[in-house]
Amino acid sequence: MPAAPGEPRGILWAFVPFLTFGLGTPFSFLYASVRRRSWNMGAASVGYGAATAGVLALMQLGDPFLAFIAGTMMLMLWIAGTVHAFAVRPSLFPRSGPRSHANQHALRVAQYRRELREEARALAAEDPALAHELRIGRPDLPRTYDDGGLVDVNHASPQALATLPGMTPELVDKIVRRREEQGGFISAEEMSVDVDLPPGLLPQLAEYAIFLP
Repeated sequence: MPAAPGEPRGILWAFVPFLTFGLGTPFSFLYASVRRRSWNMGAASVGYGAATAGVLALMQLGDPFLAFIAGTMMLMLWIAGTVHAFAVRPSLFPRSGPRSHANQHALRVAQYRRELREEARALAAEDPALAHELRIGRPDLPRTYDDGGLVDVNHASPQALATLPGMTPELVDKIVRRREEQGGFISAEEMSVDVDLPPGLLPQLAEYAIFLP
């Protein structure tokens, strides 16, 4: 089963000032100002840009003392930009709420289960004997193969049939009697006609029902 998403966001963005020794800080906060449409972020970008340009200009003068001052300022800008970036990262890349995480996880699991059903159907169509051996569509029997929740209408127990969408005790009885009197079904469409399923139930059943010979 796939894990729920939960990795922190914006870590790489926050590390830009650190990884570029402060030279990337103006561009990092420029991106932040555009993303959040924030004048404060824009002002920070301009401030870091002006300070970085001033430091680089001092380094070009060739004076050892001014070069030392410029180096100290660059170090301060490097540290300040990194700390500032990590401080504003939560507001720039807010975490999804617990409910959102739960919904995303539920969606991923549902999609994963659908893929399992498709794989099981393909296997059953190619090798029905192997499908029987793996007990595809038989939640009523012990097994290790995960078919994503399929139910073999032609062989599953009444209790397993009752787990299909929209199944009522009356419909289960009809299916079981039909199996005993005329044999199994070949498709959901045939079952819908023979046991007189309610309108609109066919698509739901087709998603989970399988008809092994």
